[in-house]
Amino acid sequence: MAIYPDAGKASDLTYTISSNLRMTYKWNYQPLTLKQRQEVDELMPACGNLSPIAEVLLRRGVDSRAGAERFFNPSISDLHDPFLLGDMDKAVERLNKAMGSKQRIMIYGDYDVDGTTAVALVYKYLQNYYSNIEYYIPTRYEEGYGISRKSIDYAVENEVKLVIVLDCGIKAIEEITYAKEHGIDFIICDHHVPDEELPPAVAILNPKMPGSTYPCPHLSGCGVGFKFMQAFAMSNGLSNHNELESLLDLVAVSVAADIVPIVDENRVMAYHGLRRLNSNPNLGLRSIIRLCKLTNKDITISDVIFKIGPRINASGRMQSGIEAVDLLVCRDLHDAYEKGKAIDQYNKDRKELDKRITEEANHLIANDVSIIEGKRSIVIYNKDWHKGIIGIVASRLTELYYKPSVVLTYSNGIATGSSRSVQGFDIYAAVNASRTLLENFGGHTYAVGLTLKEENIPEFSRRFEQFVAEHIQPNQLSPQIEIDAEIEFADITPELIAYLKKFNPYGPGNQKPVFITRNVFDFGTSKLVGKNLEHIKLELEDDSTSRVINAIAFNMAPYFEHIHAHKPIDICYTIEQTKRTGRTDSVQLMIRDIRISEKR
Repeated sequence: MAIYPDAGKASDLTYTISSNLRMTYKWNYQPLTLKQRQEVDELMPACGNLSPIAEVLLRRGVDSRAGAERFFNPSISDLHDPFLLGDMDKAVERLNKAMGSKQRIMIYGDYDVDGTTAVALVYKYLQNYYSNIEYYIPTRYEEGYGISRKSIDYAVENEVKLVIVLDCGIKAIEEITYAKEHGIDFIICDHHVPDEELPPAVAILNPKMPGSTYPCPHLSGCGVGFKFMQAFAMSNGLSNHNELESLLDLVAVSVAADIVPIVDENRVMAYHGLRRLNSNPNLGLRSIIRLCKLTNKDITISDVIFKIGPRINASGRMQSGIEAVDLLVCRDLHDAYEKGKAIDQYNKDRKELDKRITEEANHLIANDVSIIEGKRSIVIYNKDWHKGIIGIVASRLTELYYKPSVVLTYSNGIATGSSRSVQGFDIYAAVNASRTLLENFGGHTYAVGLTLKEENIPEFSRRFEQFVAEHIQPNQLSPQIEIDAEIEFADITPELIAYLKKFNPYGPGNQKPVFITRNVFDFGTSKLVGKNLEHIKLELEDDSTSRVINAIAFNMAPYFEHIHAHKPIDICYTIEQTKRTGRTDSVQLMIRDIRISEKR
């Protein structure tokens, strides 16, 4: 699972990475072909006649003026017909039947951000039209991931006849069979990879189902829930679109936190959801925004990833995910703020655990080089680690060592783990190859959860490493920087900056544009900064203009002597702005990497 550090800031992960561990990045830049240059020329009128903007758009797969217009101005009307999702007609029919018969409905979801936002969205929307409804979030430590027997027994006791399950359930064959024996129907809204055998649900809404032709296969779990409610509204002639669209702030949070590609209708929902977050968010999110000190600031996807999402997630990691849903459906501002403060404290506790366990994991690897030496993957186990934190630690290790990583701990008599992958490598396939050793597993390309007996860990570690070694490609073993265009400093104009803003929201599939400029020099005023003088604050120039450009290069102090000697360097970077927006002197380059220029 990729991490996208906040623009203009050192990542939260800095404490795990010292400057001497800095990786060597591969710069991926393919100059345009003749055909692509012609396509850029055709796009130029839709891009302010700015060639770099047209090139960036083309690399995003936009190759027409109409496509550029849709990209720069995402519209709700661009959302796909929800009935294109398999089983949608069955799901709507069963929900309508339940409401017409006044059956009790339970909304069930995973305890992470995607699951809790999904439950909040469906519950809040249906509450407008139906009152015999409740929600349920399993506890991570007693019930574990997915649908639990305990929850079904609860449903039986409370005469629930329909369960709408969100962000999980696609592998719950035994549990849903058990529920069916007790007269309870299930509608599954999931986005995780299914097995060949499917649970006996009334309807399964999942864009990753075999043979699915749904145009956007990478919906978040909350996104699937939104499509279900969209279909429900259409089938019942509910014309108040604002009721549904007002919930897109929840979808935007799920899209960002679950790191799904921000393309196609995910981009449309994220775009309008961010607008809602910045103008009139629901009361629960408003309290989190206040606690994050983001009030009256332009909230971005990075803010959701690093500030809002972790706080919502902390509830399920540290205590109970149901507290997150309680917050997100809250109708009183004071009550929401009090609930938000409790969740904010969970997040503070989570940070302390996260830091300690990450340091312990790094110490374990440092003291036992056999864990990584000569291997393409990492599998580590400590039965005392906190179950709610191991997914974060797996992400940390993947970033630090750039290897697919599995972190395991012990909980309720079984080893339980989380895995994270590097860009381009399917870790679901790697875990699936050892499925005979596992009690349970589920996830997607870059993140998988799993459980297994403690005695199976050594063999799992061996098989996992064997699969990774046989299938990972050489270019997946080191971090890559995808570069959109080569420009000169003279190209960095207010018009360029204005068009770059139109590329928001950024994320997987639509990363912040990265540019190369070659043969740049220190103006003579660059200096080392940071607690350990590990960063460089730069003032740079090139031959294209007399302007001096500000830049920051985190953890790149080893280049300072060369730069300070006024020797040329090549840089790849994103273009940021300071508070004085709209002026070229407000530009700051966020340096992604530096190379010694071949020109002398």
